[in-house]
Amino acid sequence: MRAFVTGLNGYIGFNVALGLRRAGHEVVGLLRKHERAGYMLRHEITPVIGDMTRPETYARAAEDCGLLVHTAFDGAGGKTAADRTVIDTFLALADKGARPKTFIYTSGVWVYGNTGGRLVDETTPLDPVPVVAWRPAHEQLVLGAVKVRGLVLRPGCVYGKQGGMTGMWFAGATGAMPFDVVGDGTNRWAMVHVWDLAEAYVKLAESGLGGEAFNLTDRSRSTVGEMARAAAKAAGYAGDIRFLPLAEAEEGYGPVAAALALDQHVDSRKAVRLLGWQPRFGGFLDGVATYFEAWKAYNSQ
Repeated sequence: MRAFVTGLNGYIGFNVALGLRRAGHEVVGLLRKHERAGYMLRHEITPVIGDMTRPETYARAAEDCGLLVHTAFDGAGGKTAADRTVIDTFLALADKGARPKTFIYTSGVWVYGNTGGRLVDETTPLDPVPVVAWRPAHEQLVLGAVKVRGLVLRPGCVYGKQGGMTGMWFAGATGAMPFDVVGDGTNRWAMVHVWDLAEAYVKLAESGLGGEAFNLTDRSRSTVGEMARAAAKAAGYAGDIRFLPLAEAEEGYGPVAAALALDQHVDSRKAVRLLGWQPRFGGFLDGVATYFEAWKAYNSQ
């Protein structure tokens, strides 16, 4: 099928686009900067230069696609207009161009809030931290769509390759930024490798399902402190790691600090059962040395 992906230059978007292309799908993606167009073309991905807030720059290209994938995130600080614009634009394309259409919307496990040791799944009522308080409403717009097959993915903290949030620890270990960890390090993040995540998008795109939300996490249960210390060791860092109380962290990180302090246990068995998806990567600790080298290589470009 022909797929349109937002956030092509982003961590999730680029790897999802690669996954779809490897699966044999034609991929078109929204790109903000001309400078990256050649890089995308080398990966057999067709870039469309545009802006999420300006549908006229990408709606025509998306209209011709049977799969619409929204991965771009522009909701920090309450700036949710761009996210809503993409949703409204994609839903408005239901009766145009290629039909029928599948729309995959990227949310995240932060919508569950703090779960502690309690295992939550897709039937658990949502309790989002403030930085993503807007997401449940946007999820419902997609899940309740009538003319498109609307699907929602809720990934855990994504790691591997470019690094995602785990890249903050590598940056701290190499002096690129302060080596800070929000909280005392005993909390656990729900995690997923970026390649496992990309595979899930492919399986969902090909499933024919609609009106469903899926969690995507691996089976690891390492604490944030264990992962941060492993990142330090992989980078050869012997200095101090600052564990910041939430109130202090909020001064520097703003509302994101509460999300970084979350302790979560998230069940992904629905994706295993309905999609046949299985995480192939065991967790951040299993390959931390490899992840550091990958992060370093990406950031030296």
